[in-house]
Amino acid sequence: MKKRTKTIVRGPRKAVGGLAALRQQIDGVDERIQALIAERAGLAQQVALVKGGTGSAVDFYRPEREVAVLRAVVARNKGPLTDEEMVRLFREIMSACLAQEEPMKVGYLGPEGTFSQSAVYKHFGHSVRALPLGMIDEVFHEVECGAADFGVVPIENSTEGTVNHTLDMFLTSPLRICGEVEMRIRHHLLGKLSGLEEVLRVSAHPQALAQCRGWLKEYLPHAELHPASSNAEGARRARDEAGTAAIAGDAAAEVYGLSKLVTDIEDRPDNTTRFLVIGRKMLQASGKDKTSLLLSTKDTGDAGALQKLLAPLAEHEINMSRIESRPSRRRKWHYVFFIDIDGHAEEPGVAPALAKLKKRAQLFRVLGSYPKAVL
Repeated sequence: MKKRTKTIVRGPRKAVGGLAALRQQIDGVDERIQALIAERAGLAQQVALVKGGTGSAVDFYRPEREVAVLRAVVARNKGPLTDEEMVRLFREIMSACLAQEEPMKVGYLGPEGTFSQSAVYKHFGHSVRALPLGMIDEVFHEVECGAADFGVVPIENSTEGTVNHTLDMFLTSPLRICGEVEMRIRHHLLGKLSGLEEVLRVSAHPQALAQCRGWLKEYLPHAELHPASSNAEGARRARDEAGTAAIAGDAAAEVYGLSKLVTDIEDRPDNTTRFLVIGRKMLQASGKDKTSLLLSTKDTGDAGALQKLLAPLAEHEINMSRIESRPSRRRKWHYVFFIDIDGHAEEPGVAPALAKLKKRAQLFRVLGSYPKAVL
């Protein structure tokens, strides 16, 4: 019989001495933390020397390694800081260590102050060069031509669904999906106004307007709704136009110098957007991965063609977490399917199923196998 172990929960360590003594202890801890960070940076330099390469950070960036480190951080964390805070701190340490020679360049759907920019920093840390771009297809192009090492683009929102433009880009782009980022989206009403009675119009991206539809109807029923190319563009208008308010997040409020008239106006408290990290290479397995596929059925006209195509997933007990259809652009009423499954494409439990899928499909592409979002 296995012996049970008793878990002992310890409270905060009892203060030794007065305030001056506590501050002295904190100073000592800070010195040790700084020394350890410097030691870690030195080890990162040694890793770079062992690996060789051009000296660019992208040569040494290994997402599967980083996500393993962050998962270990979560597993070790006993508080008092939350898992999110501990992951953020370690992400920044790894980001700074990686960027000692030359920071990575990451394109995103701009302008500055968008949630896409926040997703870049959540995934890569702040020691990267974030490149704001005007359109999703520009993000793909900059990564394809090598002007950016990676790109970050929105793919779906938990309230409003799929970002079709991103899906459609994969029909022609050779890029791979290298990661995912989940961002809790908190929308605020921003402006340079003193109160809601002064709001004549609200400007934001159509997705943001839709995610706050109920709040706007209740509290600003007479305000004009002006769609913008991004929430940041809406924030710029709120800065420059009298009577205009914007819907955007904390970053836009800071960048454009706006006050938060009302916070958290999204209709659903779990409002979340998922972003994809796109790059040029397929990643190795991390142990907890997701694979995205692009498929189409053969033109046989058989009933249940899609069910038959996907049968190997059920046969091999592979979970399919998402499926979307989009026009193939080859001819009218012809569709392709974007599918997410659990597992890495090269894992023994997944590879045989994908081999069967490939034989049954007219179009078959592995868009990427990548680590699932940590938090």
